[in-house]
Amino acid sequence: MTLVISSIALDAADPPRLAEFWTQALGYRIAETNDADVISLVRADGRAGPDIDIIPVPESKTLKNRLHLDLRAAHGSTQHQEVERLLALGAVRADVGQGTEVDWVVLADPEGNEFCVLSRSEAAPDRQAVR
Repeated sequence: MTLVISSIALDAADPPRLAEFWTQALGYRIAETNDADVISLVRADGRAGPDIDIIPVPESKTLKNRLHLDLRAAHGSTQHQEVERLLALGAVRADVGQGTEVDWVVLADPEGNEFCVLSRSEAAPDRQAVR
């Protein structure tokens, strides 16, 4: 048996702001939902992919993520272009101890959740770890 990722859950003190960031960052849209507290995001193009559920919590993030997203540029854009676009959307540069000799960029979303923008623009054919 195997499993597939159904959704990624993100805690947020300001769920609407986080939903706005991630819909613009990833090309997702807010899904119709029956749960007024959780904001569910789905791919706007209708293709399968993990949904993102943004769950309200009363506290702010205080520690480094134990799990994070690795993102890569698509549709002909570059890592630099995507980093600049994400910064304009409200991301900030983050230091999680990565040093200066790495080829990925660490950013944090408006709630402080770290994620990486990889240097390669296509999926690695051999799926070897890049870090």
